[in-house]
Amino acid sequence: MQRYSNFIALFIIALFIALPTTAQIDRLDSEYMLDDLRRLSHDAAQGRRTGTPGAEAARRFIVGQMKDVRAKSLNKGFLHPFTFKNRAGEEVEGVNVIGYVRGQEETAFVITAHYDHLGVRDSLIYNGADDNASGVAALLAMMEYFKANRPRHTLVFAALDGEEMGLQGAKAFLEDDRIPLENIVLNINMDMISMNDKNELYVAGTHHYPNLKPIIEKIDPQPLNLKIGHDSPDLGNDDWTLQSDHGAFHRKGIPFLYFGVEDHAHYHKPTDVFENVNQEFYVRAAHAILDCILALDTSLN
Repeated sequence: MQRYSNFIALFIIALFIALPTTAQIDRLDSEYMLDDLRRLSHDAAQGRRTGTPGAEAARRFIVGQMKDVRAKSLNKGFLHPFTFKNRAGEEVEGVNVIGYVRGQEETAFVITAHYDHLGVRDSLIYNGADDNASGVAALLAMMEYFKANRPRHTLVFAALDGEEMGLQGAKAFLEDDRIPLENIVLNINMDMISMNDKNELYVAGTHHYPNLKPIIEKIDPQPLNLKIGHDSPDLGNDDWTLQSDHGAFHRKGIPFLYFGVEDHAHYHKPTDVFENVNQEFYVRAAHAILDCILALDTSLN
């Protein structure tokens, strides 16, 4: 059984290593971004559950993409390992993947997307295409864009682990003193940005940080409808303030903007697969988020 498990792990890793790399672009390369989403949510990744060979394979792929665009590594080999205890009290090892693009200033935006998902349950693979291969693929495309188009702020790109187990990767990132918290101007978090039949992408956070609202309101990504909301305490479960990695930044007093869609029929289901991604919507959503980052990079000190 152990030899069989090792074989599967090596096969998964080899599959990801063999994938072609992304090309140089002027804006986001939609074709390669979609391909990255497809590969990260492939059955071979076995749902990318934290601590599994599938998560390791996805991580190797993400590292390879960061190397290909010649991003700088915050940690050795882009890897930021950490440990935490799960709900059963067992120690779990997670690994964030972190790179950055140096800007004209030392102050930084931290752009995040978690790459972990739910793994395999009852022999069913939970591929997590929307949740959250979509955010990671967009993060990689944006890293490539900003490597070719130097930003004003330094941009840290963090593919985080352990989100599904309680925002563990985000918490570990914020405990690392290599980026002083006082240098972080803003967190941009992407989590579930590829499945919506109403052409609606939400941005949450301006209720808590109203100075960001006028900047976002100027973005007009038609035909996509960029909606502000889901961040008021009176909304109950519809308040997304603490429901993804941006919540860890908010608890530290760091402003955030979270981009995502409302829950859909495939959320945390085995049907969250690439075939159900609304590709046209996803490409529009990623470009709308890029437009927001560009405006924020210009406007914020």
